[in-house]
Amino acid sequence: MRLTALIAPLCLALVTLGAQPAMAQSGQPAGEDVVISEGVLRDLPIAIAPFQGPRGQEIAQVISANLERSGFFDPIDPAAFIQQNPGVDVEPQFAQWTQINAQTLLVGQVNVDGDGRLRVNFRLWDTVQQTQLLGFQFTSTPENWRRVAHKISDAVYQRLTGELGYFDTRIVFVAEDGRGPNRTTRLGVMDQDGFNPSYLPATDAIVMTPRFSSTHQRVTYMALGEDYTRIYLLDLETGRQESLGEFEGVVFAPRFSPDGRRIAFSLERGGNSDIYVMTLQGRQLTRLTSDPGIDTSPSFSPDGSRIVFNSDRGGRPRLYVMNADGSGQRPISSGSGNYHTPVWSPCGDMIAFTKQQGGRFHIGVMNASGGGERILSSSYYQEGPTWAPNGRYLMFFRGEAGESPHLWITDVTGRILRPAPYGGAASDPAWSPLLDPPAADFGGAVGASGGSCLAAGG
Repeated sequence: MRLTALIAPLCLALVTLGAQPAMAQSGQPAGEDVVISEGVLRDLPIAIAPFQGPRGQEIAQVISANLERSGFFDPIDPAAFIQQNPGVDVEPQFAQWTQINAQTLLVGQVNVDGDGRLRVNFRLWDTVQQTQLLGFQFTSTPENWRRVAHKISDAVYQRLTGELGYFDTRIVFVAEDGRGPNRTTRLGVMDQDGFNPSYLPATDAIVMTPRFSSTHQRVTYMALGEDYTRIYLLDLETGRQESLGEFEGVVFAPRFSPDGRRIAFSLERGGNSDIYVMTLQGRQLTRLTSDPGIDTSPSFSPDGSRIVFNSDRGGRPRLYVMNADGSGQRPISSGSGNYHTPVWSPCGDMIAFTKQQGGRFHIGVMNASGGGERILSSSYYQEGPTWAPNGRYLMFFRGEAGESPHLWITDVTGRILRPAPYGGAASDPAWSPLLDPPAADFGGAVGASGGSCLAAGG
């Protein structure tokens, strides 16, 4: 299957559904009392009723799986429901939902319009306060019903956590097959829940470090051939692929600038690796570092003003920060061990990294200034963290001795740690931005970055 087969743009129409009488009687904004905070230790019980109509039960199952994996929600088994088949246009029998400890209830209805498009209505209720928290309608083509489920998941997540959702996203990664000299790699892309995977055909080259643009559905990645290394750009919507050109030396670790107009990467010449930036229009190349050490793995801050990278110029690999023009280079990591693969959070407040220490590999985060380091996961071998667009979750790849690597997910607290929902051997994941900007304000507090990150204090 072509990699672009499932990456076509999707138009989702969104309509606000009017509040039910319970909200009007309350005299208060809907759902002020149901907002999850960082201090909550128990997952929020939520009842997700099977949506009525075509694909309704499947949509509800996708939403339930998404919310459960987030670590904030505890979906109640539908077998425990007392009220069966609650309608989207009538007020629920609240006592029957609080009796099974459902603090919130999601109901929905799927209809097929005359043109064949799906129309999905849903409502989210606070069963304790007996108020409506959300009421919206999405329309889409039938084949994109899973995206509708992801967008509803985002709406519920944002309304109840105060943070932007992250479910309507994709993961680009390196799919692996075989071991040692028989190992082959190819570029893959899938929905964040592991569904709809598609792949580029395998070639003789080894593909590495794919990275998403934060402004377009474009990917940059490195290809290592028998006698060459190249950086490619791939447009996932059109399938168009192009090389950045031929370089004198070995190029690796490419990453987009936040505005999508430049690529930062490392270029090795004569045993010395330095960081360069190239404009995509005009291909203008600028050298940013010139230290005798190995400088690599550049990652821009979300405002584009700074770059974090790792360098062994001080005797061992540490993390450094510099201005985007290469000035002001200074170390920020102060712990023991060797630091690699830094990546700036989309919120701008943290930097994730890989750390090698004590015969093990660790995934951790630190403040953008270098303080507050904490380790989230440790294993025999793991590397390559990538941020979800809301700045709460991290995906990376992990492998045990003699085993192929697989994708894993954690969050910034380390409370959540689990395999990602993709069963194949894979490495070098990169999280996409939201496929569409939020179509409405779902009532959650958003950060100062314009709604892309954790709520203040989250």
